Amino acid sequence: MAALVKAERRDLGEVLAARLLGEIREQGLAAGAHLRSQELAGRLGVSRFPVGQALHLLADKGVLRHERNRGYFVAKAELPSAEELGLQPEDGLAAVYFRIADDHLRGLLPARITESELRERYGLTRAELSNILTRIGAEGWAERRAGYGWSFLPVLTTPESLEQSYRLRLALEPAALLEPGYDLSPELIAACRQAEERLLAGAIDTDSADALHERGVRFHETIVGASGNPFFIDAIRRLNRIRRLLSYRSMLDRGRYRAQCEEHLAILDSLARRDQEEAAARLRSHLGHTIDNLARIRPLLSR
Repeated sequence: MAALVKAERRDLGEVLAARLLGEIREQGLAAGAHLRSQELAGRLGVSRFPVGQALHLLADKGVLRHERNRGYFVAKAELPSAEELGLQPEDGLAAVYFRIADDHLRGLLPARITESELRERYGLTRAELSNILTRIGAEGWAERRAGYGWSFLPVLTTPESLEQSYRLRLALEPAALLEPGYDLSPELIAACRQAEERLLAGAIDTDSADALHERGVRFHETIVGASGNPFFIDAIRRLNRIRRLLSYRSMLDRGRYRAQCEEHLAILDSLARRDQEEAAARLRSHLGHTIDNLARIRPLLSR
């Protein structure tokens, strides 16, 4: 059993390493960019242990360099792909994850289910199911039952609840930009800008739903995190975790993403000028547009 647990943890570390490498390449992080394990763990919804494994693995493969008492830094600008480095890609497991998420939203899964039932239903090995359940548990829409099996937890599964979550974000996020001492570094502004420009250049149509969701999460958590107020970022992270299932489904309609990217860039322009009032107003308008768009895509959210 101990050997199996060790192997499953190693697999999760490889999956996270492939995911982090993809993000580094996607954002075009410069050599010397600092990767903070605590920040990564919070954003990815996992503990620091598998994040540490992933960072160590990427350092072993020359993607990162480790400096004692300082952490991990991007080693060079031009980096190979996960496949070229022999890292386990997430794609296959991600497809099953989305099937489970969709079945849960459709009410096709019971409130309580055993791991053997899940393995049989989705054709998974123990290690594969462990990786998926680790992710689901970290995202907060299922938890291990005392003794046996798993229980699905209340999450945002209706269009009404998703709209409520956006109204809460509308109250919180612009306020975070007006916090005393707000400071978003030029490096983070540049990284966010590059991610938006990449989407406008064509990635809106080619990125997976997972990648699109994470890009939006990174943008909003980055600009809120610069408030320096941990209560704002904790609240937004919790909301992002419980809304992700309906967020994935909403990405079946990608027509609105160009306007969203352009609005994100306008917010970054204001932040680069250190005009927090203007940035907060633009963010408020951006979230309001998103709420308006929810009515148009309601049929997708109610499938």
